[in-house]
Amino acid sequence: MSEAGFSILGIPGSLRAGSYNRALLRAAGEVLPPGVILDVFALDDIPMYNADVQAEGDPEPVSELKRRLAEADVVLIATPEYNYSIPGVLKNAIDWASRPPKICAFRKKPVGIIGASSGESGTMRGQLAIRQVFVFLDAYVMAQPELRVTNAGRRFDEKGVLIDEELRGRLQGYMVALIDWAHLVGRAPGA
Repeated sequence: MSEAGFSILGIPGSLRAGSYNRALLRAAGEVLPPGVILDVFALDDIPMYNADVQAEGDPEPVSELKRRLAEADVVLIATPEYNYSIPGVLKNAIDWASRPPKICAFRKKPVGIIGASSGESGTMRGQLAIRQVFVFLDAYVMAQPELRVTNAGRRFDEKGVLIDEELRGRLQGYMVALIDWAHLVGRAPGA
C-alpha cells in the first residue's frame, strides 16, 4: 500500500526527552506504509494558555502548531497518563489549538490516540479523558483499534528504541487502521 503525500502530525503528551510516548511516536514513524510521513511536534515551547495573550495574537509556537495541524491529514496523540487523566502540557496545547472556537484546528480532523506507560493500565484512563475533549471539539477520533502500551520499560531499550516485536506488529496495524480511518471520514488525499 502506497500513500503518496499522506501526512500524520504526531504530538507527544510529555516534555521529557526520554519519554516513552516520544519513543512510541518514533517507532510509529518506522512502521508506516511507503509515502506516509509522520512529523512530530513537541510541545516544549507552547506557553500556558491565557485569553489575554490570545487576544493580542497567538504566540509563534502556537501559530506553528495550528499551521501544522491544518496541514496534516491526521493527528496522532501519544500520551502518558497523569493522575488518571491528561497531562497538563497536552491539555494546554489542545486548548490553544481550539481557540477561537469557530476555527478550532481539530474540528473534523481525524485523530488517533495511543499511549505508553510504565504501569499496568497503559494510559487507559488518560486516553478516555482525552477522547471526551475531542468529542467536544468535533474531531473524528478513531474508536478501534486501541493501542495502550503497558510496562513500557520492558518494551523500549535505554535509548528509546522499540525492542518488542509483538508491539511493533500491533503498532503497524494501528497505523494502517488510522490511515484507513482518515480515508473513511474523507480527510485523506484521494478520499
